[in-house]
Amino acid sequence: MTQPSAKALVPFVSVDNMMRLVNHIGIEQVLRDLATYIEEDFRRWELFDKTPRVASHSDVGVIELMPTSDGEAYGFKYVNGHPKNTSEGLQTVTAFGLLADVYTGYPVLLTEMTLLTALRTAAMSAVAARYLAPKGADTMAMIGNGAQSEFQSLAMKAILGLKTVRLYDKDAAATEKCARNLSGTGLTVVKCTTPEEAIRGARILTTCTADKQNARILTDNMVGAGVHINAIGGDCPGKTELASGILSRAQVFVEYPEQTRIEGEIQQMPPDFPVTELWQVLAGTARGRSDDRQITLFDSVGFAIEDFSALRYVRDKVRDTPYHTDLDMLADPDDPRDLFGMLHRASL
Repeated sequence: MTQPSAKALVPFVSVDNMMRLVNHIGIEQVLRDLATYIEEDFRRWELFDKTPRVASHSDVGVIELMPTSDGEAYGFKYVNGHPKNTSEGLQTVTAFGLLADVYTGYPVLLTEMTLLTALRTAAMSAVAARYLAPKGADTMAMIGNGAQSEFQSLAMKAILGLKTVRLYDKDAAATEKCARNLSGTGLTVVKCTTPEEAIRGARILTTCTADKQNARILTDNMVGAGVHINAIGGDCPGKTELASGILSRAQVFVEYPEQTRIEGEIQQMPPDFPVTELWQVLAGTARGRSDDRQITLFDSVGFAIEDFSALRYVRDKVRDTPYHTDLDMLADPDDPRDLFGMLHRASL
């Protein structure tokens, strides 16, 4: 049988190889690297094709495709969000992604993105906090201690110099899990029994809960002046975490308004509710935090350009390493017009 040519082989990064790659580089260095790639792409935001993710909703969750292109490379992520999965011993979120060469249309990378999404989401939160959090903020409340919580905490440590994380989850076992995983990382970990206790003394507040409902994880009277909020749990219609009064008092920053107004915290607000696009802050065309008493809010729902950045990073890092396998997934006949002949000869 004819062997596939090198140009037809597509590097594939499995879950096992992703774990090997991250552990080889070091998770905090990976988070710093991803932040660099994200900032690079946000500064050239206007070059990208941009569209809200294509979502297929059901009674139990959502399945989404998130595509974008900078004109040279094309990337997409397949991702689901099923909050009920946890009770069935399954992940709430799973994902895979692909990066392709625009010139040929050939894929150049296929990779797991469940781990990679957790890493890029955490790096994105830390990028936002670097530009929006009060100067010297070194304590974070981590409300929602599920699969994202350790990544969020370590990203803030690696990129902002976070020293203390105060944990709260309605499920005490989740808090115990997070505290156990963060032991030995250099962070001071405080386990809290209420969200009010968790935000005490914290100037960065991160909410990351999974329930698909209009929740009020933070009520209006819980949030005072001089804090930055990363709201990352609300990511689909009908799913929020913050009281609308907080949004009314905050300067709100978003990734892509057309998507965030449907999926983010600002779905609670009028269609003309003012927001600032975060890429403009990174590009220097809009202002971030204006004073120490301001409330800043990054209403993060995740956007395809962040996944594109993560795919670029993995492509660059696995090249000429053992952290991938080559998949024979593209038909590549000697004569591009003779696909049938390739099939027929394989039977002889």
